[in-house]
Formats: sequence, structure tokens, C-alpha cells
Amino acid sequence: MKHLLFLISIVLLGYGNAGAQFDRYFYDRTLRFDYYHCGDAQTETYYFDELKSEPYWAGSKNELIDDTGYGVQCFKIIDLASGKEIYSRSFNTLFNEWRDTEEAHHIRKAMPESVIFPYPKNPVRIEIYSRNKKGVFEKKFSQNIEPDNCHIRPFAPLYETFEVAYNGPADHRVDLVLIPEGYAADEKEKFTEACRHFVKEFFSYSPYKELATRFNIRAVWAPSRESGVTLPGEHVWRNTVADARFYTFDSERYQMIEDFQRLRDIAAHVPYEHIYVLSNTQKYGGGGIYNFYGISAAHHPTSTGKIYVHEFGHVLLGLGDEYVGTTSYNDMYPKNIEPWEENLTTLKGFDCKDWKKLVDPSTPIPTPDTEAYSNTVGVFEGGGYVNKGIYRPARTCLMKEFSTDRFCPICTQAIRKHIERLCR
Repeated sequence: MKHLLFLISIVLLGYGNAGAQFDRYFYDRTLRFDYYHCGDAQTETYYFDELKSEPYWAGSKNELIDDTGYGVQCFKIIDLASGKEIYSRSFNTLFNEWRDTEEAHHIRKAMPESVIFPYPKNPVRIEIYSRNKKGVFEKKFSQNIEPDNCHIRPFAPLYETFEVAYNGPADHRVDLVLIPEGYAADEKEKFTEACRHFVKEFFSYSPYKELATRFNIRAVWAPSRESGVTLPGEHVWRNTVADARFYTFDSERYQMIEDFQRLRDIAAHVPYEHIYVLSNTQKYGGGGIYNFYGISAAHHPTSTGKIYVHEFGHVLLGLGDEYVGTTSYNDMYPKNIEPWEENLTTLKGFDCKDWKKLVDPSTPIPTPDTEAYSNTVGVFEGGGYVNKGIYRPARTCLMKEFSTDRFCPICTQAIRKHIERLCR
């Protein structure tokens, strides 16, 4: 018992120190760094746009440093006086995906992006990193920030907000904001019902079902000038609040948003960590990007719940797609580099993954994709959009297909672990 009490006291002391660190360096609100992510398949650069103050901080006050190893990008906040890293987060972007398309070999492009962090009390430096071809983070950009600069734009509220599911203080919950896309001014009740349906469907799937009290879900009512969605491939254009479009990268069902700063402007009306956009359409499609945003059809007749949890797997912790098929960015996973995603491997660094601990020693690696291994955690070839050289943990999983109602054990474990981390 004495040993147990000692361990508990150490844990509580650690949390107390972390909380004290937050209070030492930060105010309980958000500073947002807007920038433009520019380049092509071979190069990338960053250009500062603007600093904005937001009224809430919804992230953890204990888990300030990101040690997950996730993401294609990451940023760090450095205290200038001490040189100490006081905050960091990893993330992905739509621009990263675009760089792996054929188009990126022929044109240069810029996309508006931003990152958020607790509002610093003293001068800091932001550093942005990107993984190179060897999978190693390289610093690409840095800039000093004076938190009392008079040019930091204050938040100006425009929209109504409402709670959909509230379970406790923001810094000990996963805080998700729902944003409407393509709902006209007279469709508020339709959006409200879509939010209720999101909660019902989202928490009908494990492990989210068992972890429902770990979430707060809020919504911002931001109506569009026109109802419906934009379909460039069908010459249909709508004037919508988020300017989402199907046919992203010429993929019909890939509905995405290039202007991430526009989404941030809407999301800032409530405390949030993660953004999910509900699109006013029955057309199947959408997407999700790690620590960026998710979007999907809110009115698909059969699969909304499975789409929500699949895309949120990308948003929350960057789970990889486990299916194969034609795509314009098949080089996303170099075969000589171990993917950082928890549920994909090239076998180059598999021994270091938690996944391997759940593979029975008698299970062959690679694992035959046969009925005999239907309920087995293994290493099955085919995933990350390609047939060869990329492996997934199970024959079926919600990150692979909607013929199942379950995440595989590897994805389930990873989701649980990450949610607990964010809620400490």
C-alpha cells in the first residue's frame, strides 16, 4: 500500500508540475498563427500571414509537449528567455497530400493554413518542421512572436453557438466543434438535427461508445448564402460558408476545403481542439486530416456513422487508410521508410510498434489473407492505397471498409490511448 500511495503521489506531482508549467508560460486563451504553405512536389516554403487572438483554450494543460511521433508536420513554441520548448503539436495538411499528386510536378501552389497554441505570456519563437524523404523532421520556418503586439487581431464573434454534448471541463475532454457547410439561413433546424444525429451515430461505435464522457461536442451555426454543395466536375457551384468542394485532386468523392483559416474563424466561437464539418448533401464523400479537420456528408442515406468514425480516426490521431485502389498519390508511403501511422507498416520498423505486441508468435508475418486468419491480429499485405509493400493489422477494420462495424484491435488500442492522453 505504501508503494501504491508513493506512485500515486508521484503521478499527482507530475500533473501538478505540468499545470504549473502552463500557468507559468501561458494565459488560458488561444493565439493563432496564420501562414501560407507554398511550393510544389519538390519544394515547400512558408509565409507569415497574421496573428489572431481567440477567446478559449480547450487543449490539455498537462500534455504540452507532443511526443507521439505522429504527423507529417509539427510546430514548436520556444520561450525566448530560456530557450525552452514549452509547447508542440504534430499535424498533417491538405497541402502535404497535394504535393504527392501529379499536378504538383507541374505547378506551384499556396494554401492558407494556421496553427493554434496557448496564448504566451512572454516573447516566444514558433518553429515549423516537415518530414523529409527519410521520415525525419527538418526545420523549415521560424519566427519570433511578441504576444503584446498591437497588430494581433482580436476575435470578433459572428455566429450563434450551441452545445450538443457536454461532459466536463475542456482541458480534460476531447473538444470537438461541428461546423455546417451548405446549410442556408432557413435550414438551421436541419443542421441542428444533423448535429444530434452525429452524436447518436458517432457514439454507437466502439471505442467511442465507451469513451463518450471524454468528449464535449459543440456547434457553430454559420449559414451559407446558398444551400447544397459544390461539384466542379459536374459544373455545380454553390456559395457556401466553408467553400468545400468535391473532386479535390480530381477524385469525385474527395470533398475538402483549401482555406483552413476560414474554418478556424468559424471554430473559434467555441472551445475546440478538433473540427468536423457536416456537409449538406446525400452524396457520399469527404475526408479527414490529422489535427486539421474532417468533413463528410451529413445526410447520406446509410453510412453516416461509419463515415464519421472513419474520418475522425484520421483527424484524432492520423490513422492511415487501410484500403487499396487507384489514387494520384501512391508514393505517399516510401517502401524503405516505416510509416508513423499506428496501423500501417512497411516492416522496416515494425519491431518498434505497439502493434507487434498483439501479434501471436505463431502468426506468420506477412499473414495470409485467408479465412483462417479472419479474427487474427497479423500483418496483412495491402493498405495505404497500394497492393504491395504496405501492411495492415487485420483483414477487416473500419479504416479499411464499411462491411464491418468494428475497428481492429490495433486501431482500437491506439484510439483509446490517444484519447486518454489528451484528457489527462
